[in-house]
Amino acid sequence: MKIKKILIANRGEIAVRVIRTAKAMGIKTVCLYAEDDKFLPHAQKSDEAFSLGAGALKETYLNQDKIIQIALQSKADAIHPGYGFLSENSGFARKVEAAGIIFIGPTPENIDLMGDKIGSKIAVEKINVPMIPGYHGKDQSEDFLLKKSKEIGYPVLIKASAGGGGKGMRIVENEGQFKEAFAGAKSEALKSFVNDAVLLEKYIVNPRHIEVQVMSDQQGQHFHLYERECSIQRRYQKIIEETPAPGLSHELQNRICETARSIAAGIHYRGAGTVEFILTPNGEFYFLEMNTRLQVEHPITEEVLGLDLVKLQIQVANNEKLNLHQEQIKQKGHSIECRICAEDPDQGFLPTTGKISSLGKPELVGVRLDSGFCDGAEIGINYDSMLAKLIVKADSRDEAIVKMIKSLDDVTFTGIKSNRDYLKRILGHSSFMKGETHTHFIKLHEKDLLPREIPEEIYALLVATKIFSESSQKVQSESHSSGATPWQRLNGWRNI
Repeated sequence: MKIKKILIANRGEIAVRVIRTAKAMGIKTVCLYAEDDKFLPHAQKSDEAFSLGAGALKETYLNQDKIIQIALQSKADAIHPGYGFLSENSGFARKVEAAGIIFIGPTPENIDLMGDKIGSKIAVEKINVPMIPGYHGKDQSEDFLLKKSKEIGYPVLIKASAGGGGKGMRIVENEGQFKEAFAGAKSEALKSFVNDAVLLEKYIVNPRHIEVQVMSDQQGQHFHLYERECSIQRRYQKIIEETPAPGLSHELQNRICETARSIAAGIHYRGAGTVEFILTPNGEFYFLEMNTRLQVEHPITEEVLGLDLVKLQIQVANNEKLNLHQEQIKQKGHSIECRICAEDPDQGFLPTTGKISSLGKPELVGVRLDSGFCDGAEIGINYDSMLAKLIVKADSRDEAIVKMIKSLDDVTFTGIKSNRDYLKRILGHSSFMKGETHTHFIKLHEKDLLPREIPEEIYALLVATKIFSESSQKVQSESHSSGATPWQRLNGWRNI
């Protein structure tokens, strides 16, 4: 069946992203929106848009039956789940296919297998993939796992088997910490995933987080689309990603990427997926997990390869043989992505709310802003804090860093506090610029990343400069007529 209409079971930036590719392919789109999203771009750009009503997520974007009902009502041929929400829900994928609708994603069996951290490790062990020393068996007793921790050697990581995003995860430095960490990990795992099973892994000090994009069609072709460096994380959440990963030898890069491809082939994978690895300081790498969906950071892969990953997903779902040849897929240039979030790094990363008065636009060539918001959009606390993804491409890593710092100034997001300045401090840090990245980068350089205190006289001068730079005749006349004071005109200034 040829896909002619796609329902996008998601919101915001990723929904807009899918719409863009679908339109280029001549495919109509159907979008969904909760009532508080009705004026966002994804609800306006699609060919059709249906309200999910108001209420909790389970009543809107997680309401599987309502979503499938709308797909049938709108006569959509396929459903694209985006990322997050229902994208890795095998039950939803089965319901979609049972309704006679194409699920643009991996098979339910793929999702089940790789969504279980224990099951996935057992599966990839059979393919002779390097594994982190640890234990992922069925015995969940405290005494047995304590014994195993001693055998593995501290520090040890206790990790929820069904987990993600750092939930149900505890670092154990010594035997005395084990009991409390074990109880905490199981309790959090049960609360977050309704499954308290845990596994043990040797905790690698200062590792790098390297992931490999894979793509597989239904004709048995499996491709790697090279690696991404995702080591700049805060509380296990990625905030800056780049490709190629800095400092990898060609031989090491090839081994990691081919290992990812062998995993996709070994489990008979379908569609887009990401295989994640831990890379030690001495160059050893171990399988971590596989995400059975499109990643937030997929644009940087697109930028250096000249490929549209959503288009490839749709072609696979259409049962088309991908016109790709591994030896012809080459990286060109360097790409970096920053996640701009509605949070205040200078106040403990507290979530921020408000109205975006202006997003701003990137001015440089080779810069892409993927956002699901628009001027005037209200930012609440019901969803993920990400406002946008800023993606740059340049001939070299150094040029990409400079371009990103400039472009973060261009996309102002005035009216709401964001992490833009914090991202600039990371990018400008000497260790980052040298490529000395690892998953503990932010914690290690925590003090360096604090905002610099601005002397009061300099702050006053900046305020005055801001005021006078806007004092054109038109602005002056508008100010006088409205009775606004210069201080009232500074709304959102700190975000510029």
